Amino acid sequence: MKNTLLLFIAIFILSCSSKTSSINKTNTMLYTVTPDAKLKELGVEIPKAGVPVANYVNAVRTGNLVYTAGKGPNRPDGSLVTGKVGQDLTIEEGYEAAKLAAIQCLAALKDEIGDLSKVKRIVKVLGMVNCPTDFKNHPAVINGCSDFLVKVFGDRGKHARSAVGMGSLPSNIAVEIEIIVELP
Repeated sequence: MKNTLLLFIAIFILSCSSKTSSINKTNTMLYTVTPDAKLKELGVEIPKAGVPVANYVNAVRTGNLVYTAGKGPNRPDGSLVTGKVGQDLTIEEGYEAAKLAAIQCLAALKDEIGDLSKVKRIVKVLGMVNCPTDFKNHPAVINGCSDFLVKVFGDRGKHARSAVGMGSLPSNIAVEIEIIVELP
């Protein structure tokens, strides 16, 4: 009886340690794909953050939160995506513009915190769409930003969001995005 009890305890302990081990392996695997590695896989290079064009900064850190300034859709060659979505641009072109603006937000964030692996969570996205007054597909446009952030950060990229229309945006840019990020 005593040997059976010892055998049962040994099996139980081995069973628990192998479950813990697989959980640890899973958690380790979950965090081994860094945002930088994911960006490389997606073929996206985060540019150097641009110099602000007025009296503001690209990002502000307060406590464990970082707020980015509103960022526009800069193409890799530095040109801007301009025009009103739903008039001059299609929803698909607006979607791509929102992704480009998200890349600019990550540039500002990386400049502020140094390493995108420090991101605990994307908390909030404010997406502004330059569009005519009768445009109704703001969320479809700002999905370009949201989908991109989730691809880069996984579940940590899921966020609260506002997608709103604007009668105009600076330099006639198609979208402007700002994000709030939580750090550990």
